[in-house]
Amino acid sequence: MRLRVALLLLLCAMGLEAASAPLRPRVYVLRVQGVISPATVLYIERGIREADQAGAEALVVELDTPGGLMTSMDQITKAILASPIPVIVYVAPAGARAGSAGVFILYAAHLSAMAPTTNVGAATPVFAGGDQGQDSENRRALQRKVTEDAVARIRALARRRGRNAEWGERAIRQAASIPADEAVQLRVADLLARDLRDLLNKADGRVVEVRGERVTLRTRGAETVFLEMDLRERMLDLLAEPNIGLILLTIGIYGIIFELNNPGAILPGIVGAIALLLGLASLAILQVNYAGLALIGLAVLLFLTDLFLPGHGILTAGGVISFILGAILLTSNQEPYLRTSVELAVAIALLSGAFFLFAVGAGLRAQRRRPTTGREALVGALGEARSDLAPNGVVFVQGELWTAESVNGLIPAGTRVRVVDVEGLRLKVQKEESA
Repeated sequence: MRLRVALLLLLCAMGLEAASAPLRPRVYVLRVQGVISPATVLYIERGIREADQAGAEALVVELDTPGGLMTSMDQITKAILASPIPVIVYVAPAGARAGSAGVFILYAAHLSAMAPTTNVGAATPVFAGGDQGQDSENRRALQRKVTEDAVARIRALARRRGRNAEWGERAIRQAASIPADEAVQLRVADLLARDLRDLLNKADGRVVEVRGERVTLRTRGAETVFLEMDLRERMLDLLAEPNIGLILLTIGIYGIIFELNNPGAILPGIVGAIALLLGLASLAILQVNYAGLALIGLAVLLFLTDLFLPGHGILTAGGVISFILGAILLTSNQEPYLRTSVELAVAIALLSGAFFLFAVGAGLRAQRRRPTTGREALVGALGEARSDLAPNGVVFVQGELWTAESVNGLIPAGTRVRVVDVEGLRLKVQKEESA
């Protein structure tokens, strides 16, 4: 009896101790690498939502980006500013950078950190156009407008988070860029951390403002939960790659042309339609230059025209040039990392020219060639009437006797005839005048 009471008291003591022990904090971690795109927006918004629902202490965004789309950047900064939990932006791993749009995301974070040998900067907006043409003054005015708007945004974020507004302005106007240690010294970033564990230890106890309230971070020894991109986000991330968009567009054009050239094949048409729609979706994400898209359409038109007109390859050569120029212009209004590869454009243009010149051309020539076997081969064949055709009788054509019907009156036996039509096993013939 005493033993039972002792065991019961021991269990109660252990339960009280477990209940009084503090719960281990939890931190969610996202890894954002590459171009900032609509996929990145969905990924970060989902990360904030799931971390908040799980009662996480904070959300860490490991960032390594050359920049990205301004619209996506705006959505991400808004999501961070409205986040119900602290968002820590950590430029990592070693060798990573927060360029262009990454600068704004770093400034928007509740707490910003960088790993050694990383850098931040070069946030100058890239705008399409130059000083050529009658609207060059309008283009320069619009460039100034975009730049001033970016400066105002970085200054607003700097004041909100207590960061260096002057350096943020230099990053936009002068494309300034600095390494991690200088970023901490200049109050661009809050701290330097070797790795994720070091970051959580150094962030512990820091006070940040979340929706107007001061929150103390408890991240030392926190449990880390890594969130990966889901299927939809990965698909959008893939479509944000301009070279993928160009390849999909080309496959779509090939598939539809093959289907039109071979009605009933079905599979090429389905694949072509899907690829074409995905390619157009990719180009819509990248906000392409429509002049480039028009040049690609002109290239396809020239390829097809050269199949039916005796252009001796001149139209195909023009199509190759038009395709290359179109592919280059397609994303010319984006930053270098968002432009199509010139090498890829040249390779696709040459392959397309060869495809239309030889493969499709051979198919069309085969379709236009006169049949040599089957009933179709009888039309136009010469023969001899073996009996009077008045109008029915027998003719000898291609080594065989056929029942025939005259289409132009009486044809005496022994007269040369030409087949003009075939109906089942009966030939329709007419007298060969040249005989």
